[in-house]
Amino acid sequence: MNEVSDLTAHTGYWLRMVSNAVSQEFARKVAAEGVTVAEWTCLRALYDAEAMTPSALADRIGMSRGAISKLADRLVDKVLISRDGHADDRRMQTLSLTAAGRDKVPALAALADCNDAEYFGVLGDEERAALGRLLRTLADRRGLKTVPVD
Repeated sequence: MNEVSDLTAHTGYWLRMVSNAVSQEFARKVAAEGVTVAEWTCLRALYDAEAMTPSALADRIGMSRGAISKLADRLVDKVLISRDGHADDRRMQTLSLTAAGRDKVPALAALADCNDAEYFGVLGDEERAALGRLLRTLADRRGLKTVPVD
C-alpha cells in the first residue's frame, strides 16, 4: 500500500489555516463598518489616486472589469465613491472617492493594522520580518500579482 502523507505535513495546510483565520476576522471587522474586503480593496486603491478609470482600477488590483463594475455600483450606492462621465465621451468614466469614502479609508486601514497586530503580534520582530520576506519571495518567484480579496 502507498504511504499517504498527513494533511499537517504540508506547508500549504498551515498557510491556509492562518490565512483563513486572518482573512475571516478581517472580513468581520470591515463588515461591521458596512463594507466587504473587496470593497475595502477598491477604496484603498482609490485613496492614492485623484480619479481612476474602472479599467485602470481593475488592472491595479487584478480584478476583472465586470467585478470592478459591480463593486463600483455597490460603493456608489453606499455613497463612498462617485462615478463621473467624461464631457467628450460618455462611455469613458472615472471613479473617485467621495468625502465619506475618503474619511472611511483611514478607519478601515486601522482595522487592517489591528488585525495584523492581533494575528502576527505573537511573533517576535525578527520572526515577523522573516515571515514577511519569505511570503514576498514566494509571491515574487511565482509571479503572484493579484490583490487578495477573498
